Amino acid sequence: MAVAYNHKEVEKKWRNIWEEKPVNVNDGTKPKYYCLDMFPYPSGSGLHVGHWRGYVISDVWSRYKLLKGYYIIHPMGWDAFGLPAENYAIKMGTHPRKSTMENISNIKRQINEIAAIYDWDMEVNTTDPEFYKWTQWIFVKMFKKGLAYEKQMPINWCPSCKTGLANEEVVNGECERCGSPVTKKNLRQWMLKITAYADRLLDDLDKLDWPEKVKKMQSDWIGKSYGAEIDFKVDGSDREVKVYTTRPDTLYGATFMVIAPEHALATELSTEENKAAVEDYIFKASMKSSVDRLQDKEKTGVFTGSYAINPLNGKKVPIWISDYVLADYGTGAIMCVPAHDDRDFDFAKKFGIPIVQVIAKDGKEVEELTEAYTEPGVMINSGEFSGMNSLDAKRDVPGILEERGIGKKTTNYKLRDWVFSRQRYWGEPIPIVHCEACGAVPVPEEELPLLLPDVESYQPTGTGESPLADIHEWVNTTCPCCGKPAKRETNTMPQWAGSSWYFLRYVDNKNTEELVNREKADKLLPVDMYIGGVEHAVLHLLYSRFYTKFLNDIGVVDFDEPFIKLFNQGMIGKDGAKMSKSKGNVVSPDELVNEYGCDALRVYELFVGPPELDSEWDDRGIDGVYRFINRFWNLVMDNHDKNIEATKEMIKLRHKMIYDITTRLETFSLNTVISGFMEYNNKFIDLAKKGGIDKETLETFIILLAPFTPHVSEELWSELGHDTSVFDARWPEYDEEKMKDDEIEIAVQVNGRTKGTVLVAVDEAKDSVIAKAKEVVADKLTENIVKEIYVPGKIVNIVVK
Repeated sequence: MAVAYNHKEVEKKWRNIWEEKPVNVNDGTKPKYYCLDMFPYPSGSGLHVGHWRGYVISDVWSRYKLLKGYYIIHPMGWDAFGLPAENYAIKMGTHPRKSTMENISNIKRQINEIAAIYDWDMEVNTTDPEFYKWTQWIFVKMFKKGLAYEKQMPINWCPSCKTGLANEEVVNGECERCGSPVTKKNLRQWMLKITAYADRLLDDLDKLDWPEKVKKMQSDWIGKSYGAEIDFKVDGSDREVKVYTTRPDTLYGATFMVIAPEHALATELSTEENKAAVEDYIFKASMKSSVDRLQDKEKTGVFTGSYAINPLNGKKVPIWISDYVLADYGTGAIMCVPAHDDRDFDFAKKFGIPIVQVIAKDGKEVEELTEAYTEPGVMINSGEFSGMNSLDAKRDVPGILEERGIGKKTTNYKLRDWVFSRQRYWGEPIPIVHCEACGAVPVPEEELPLLLPDVESYQPTGTGESPLADIHEWVNTTCPCCGKPAKRETNTMPQWAGSSWYFLRYVDNKNTEELVNREKADKLLPVDMYIGGVEHAVLHLLYSRFYTKFLNDIGVVDFDEPFIKLFNQGMIGKDGAKMSKSKGNVVSPDELVNEYGCDALRVYELFVGPPELDSEWDDRGIDGVYRFINRFWNLVMDNHDKNIEATKEMIKLRHKMIYDITTRLETFSLNTVISGFMEYNNKFIDLAKKGGIDKETLETFIILLAPFTPHVSEELWSELGHDTSVFDARWPEYDEEKMKDDEIEIAVQVNGRTKGTVLVAVDEAKDSVIAKAKEVVADKLTENIVKEIYVPGKIVNIVVK
């Protein structure tokens, strides 16, 4: 009887061995493969089984590539600055530095339970001054290139977190971190000019091996559009309102205009009788976030009392104010063509504004439109453009308007510059000094890092100023340019600052002279595979691409995209909801590891469902996985010391297994990889009952399983007599010839109806096949045979009278 599998003993034994003899060593002879997890922020609640999923996926892929002959760069670190860490510290009544380090210690313990091949010598922490020195250095470089600038502007404001938020951090009108409704506040902000990279960020999506969903989300967020700016004169005034439109061809159908509540002319254009209503509407709009305003289905608005003149037909169009127009998109003013835009149609219907059709499907005007017509067609009611195909008009009219001096062809983007300052304590100090004589001056690069001062009171003020503003001995300084008294910038950087470039630092994390040594960067970067949640599609991933392109421009790295391939894992939920401490549905991995072992939990994390989809957690399912591991253990232990010669059947099954597992793994169909292991395990167990399994087949199975169950695989590899690690082996290759079946089963039909089957050799002659087929259905052949048909490898059909 084989020795029973004891996961605690096996896993403890191999952890100790790996500590002394790591399996992933850079000997300088192997090509590199950089597999990266999105590093965690050190939450106080620690890891749950949902977090494990992503880390298991990345480790399985890393170990697979290790067996394919690569040196694996597989680091881990901590995204420890920012709102999540500070809010947790406030909740716990402690200092964020203390709570952050405690949380890191606990999560690091939990991560080590995964048994991933992380290289802890590469560890980074965004709160380490030796790390954020380079975060500040990047900001200084951007400032010197004109990409970092100050601006007084209305921003998204979270009244709970008491800080400004970028548009990307507002989800359904709520703070992405705490869920509080977001309002507006006018503040002096530091901005990063990400819009300068809009075209490159958009165009370079084509060269990325990323999920199409993520690429589309980024493309939509950047929102490039082509159109024209058109000047509308205000009736009875020397003022003009410039509108941006993507459809200047429909100008004859513009029956009203809408400007944003923040538009410079919003109050000036309001007549005396409309002024009170306009001011009230503007105030209410200021309390809503940009995201809410765009998503509101119910359109609201107020008439200014003023009119503009349509520059093509000279007709007066009323000027309205509505919050679905944003001041920072286009010109903050739009011309509205209700016949051909759903949003404008709803607005016109609600407020009784005329609707003029200028595109018709067959050139025939509809008596009364019941909805906006948004398809191509023939131009009507459009003066000299009437009769044109609408697609031709869309292409040609912008140029015609430009020639006439009515408009100007232009390109626009939805992407806005990045609001980069936060009115909080726990973040990288922005390395800028404000001098009355010299203006904003960067801290000299040789004086970086500008350290975050230690304070007892760090709670947000809510006034729009960071708590750093009250630390006078830190704020008051001298100007690096003129030496006169000056003040430090007191806002800090957002949590995204460090995470936008951290993946570069891993490969040279102890370098005190440069962000990353260029020789190391050329050899070890960029990231080959990045694994993490899709929720970062237009936050972290977009910012990282922007940072990488900038660092490429200034010669720090020789590539302009950070992540060659991206995989988004699905979320693990329980009781129909995302796991969270507040919902009480968090499943900790600690107890499961203790009861079933790390290997069993690793396998179950992948077995619960397709890795790219959300899955529901059920603890009971791990029992089946644990039984599978035990059955495999027993298969090897019962056969490892037998001198079995491989049969054709064993060889064929071995090569089919290699093919199936490799194909499924390469396509990231990891749940079917696990089910495949279970199926082949059962087949080999059945074969073993006929006389045993040969050593090469057992070795092959162990190697295939090793990325998933490293402890069990190491132990069984050792039991087969190997004195080296299973990860010193190479991923097996399949031979298609050896996968082919010697015999095939074909259907036997009588008059086109299947009456039985027959087993024949793959290359068996037609006469022999037909003879065997006739024996199978002999009792059905009572009448004269008219024809005998053989479709090779598929059917025999015997036609009788």
